[in-house]
Amino acid sequence: MPARNILVINCGSSSIKFALVNEAHSQFALSGLAERLGSHEAVLHWQRGGERDSLMIPNADHRAALAQLLPLVHGAAGGKLHGIGHRVVHGGERFTSARKIDAQVVAAIQATAPLAPLHNPANLLGIEAAIRLYPNLTQVAVFDTAFHQTLPEYAYRYALPEPLYREHGVRRYGFHGTSHRYVSHRAAELAGLALGDSSWLSAHLGNGCSTCAIVNGQSRDTSMGLTPLEGLAMGTRSGDVDPNLHSHLARTLGWSLEQIERMLNHDSGLQGLSGLSHDMRSLEQAREQGHAGATLAIEVFCYRLAKSLAAMSCALPQLDGLIFTGGIGENSALVRSKTVAHLKLLNLALDPQANARCIRGVAGPIQAYGHPRVLVVPTNEERQIALDTLALLTN
Repeated sequence: MPARNILVINCGSSSIKFALVNEAHSQFALSGLAERLGSHEAVLHWQRGGERDSLMIPNADHRAALAQLLPLVHGAAGGKLHGIGHRVVHGGERFTSARKIDAQVVAAIQATAPLAPLHNPANLLGIEAAIRLYPNLTQVAVFDTAFHQTLPEYAYRYALPEPLYREHGVRRYGFHGTSHRYVSHRAAELAGLALGDSSWLSAHLGNGCSTCAIVNGQSRDTSMGLTPLEGLAMGTRSGDVDPNLHSHLARTLGWSLEQIERMLNHDSGLQGLSGLSHDMRSLEQAREQGHAGATLAIEVFCYRLAKSLAAMSCALPQLDGLIFTGGIGENSALVRSKTVAHLKLLNLALDPQANARCIRGVAGPIQAYGHPRVLVVPTNEERQIALDTLALLTN
């Protein structure tokens, strides 16, 4: 059978990230981003091989942007596209794995939208536009939350009145599942261990950040909860705060719920602590120049990350390794070093030279000799979505 081509689509409210994945090749045949959709500045960027190009698509919506993509995709795929895989952020409790998209799946994604109001409606825009353009092509939804549906009840339940869970679905769901799943598979391969007989701590660190405890290929705990705001300090998200902060700010400062939510999601994290930037690269440069806010932001980020990883270790029967992934996890030797320095009770320590070497896509072990395994594993959510889509095509 010839190698098959899968188009992977990740829709935001005003953007589409895409990649054309061929099952026989590690590099994407085509990848890119349509951004600022719905505005006069809408633009499509793409990369094919070593060539980059852009096209202005003023006022294009998701459907118009996908229509512009069609010739590019067909050209890169040699006219043979076998399926489309869609990233969907929230699948609630209904979806424990990827699903072929039909009317019932679309309805379930719509029903789950209150749990992810910024994400699921945008994901549906991409699904509906792609179905109109490719009505005869198999399309698959891959859910960020699905990997975490193996959490035991004592890990996913909040200590809240029962009806909030039974009637309204208030529980911990977790996110970044596609990434945690992919890197745990790769880590087992790199370490020469059987996935079904290994235990990992995983740290996905980007603008959004989460940790995960993975036992025998299954998620056992994770730091994000009902929404992606719970857990670690992130680029612009606060992570965990006192649950009574909302009422404190409303009572003492007169803030509205909308103001508080915006502050916690968009003005906090690295951005809020540093007063400078949400980008770790900028903060590391500022730290070297003595910027106090940048220095504090990095210290808080690493300490909170270490605390979360230590907490996740409660879910493991043994520790076969710690995985760093995501834009920060794959590229910041400083963050890895500072985080591991807080984890002496787990006997973790890094080899400075190996740690410094693992940046810009370089993967591998970075632990000091005689200490538990620490791996840098570049994530590839697009390939995992393509693999899940291919599995359903095969079935």
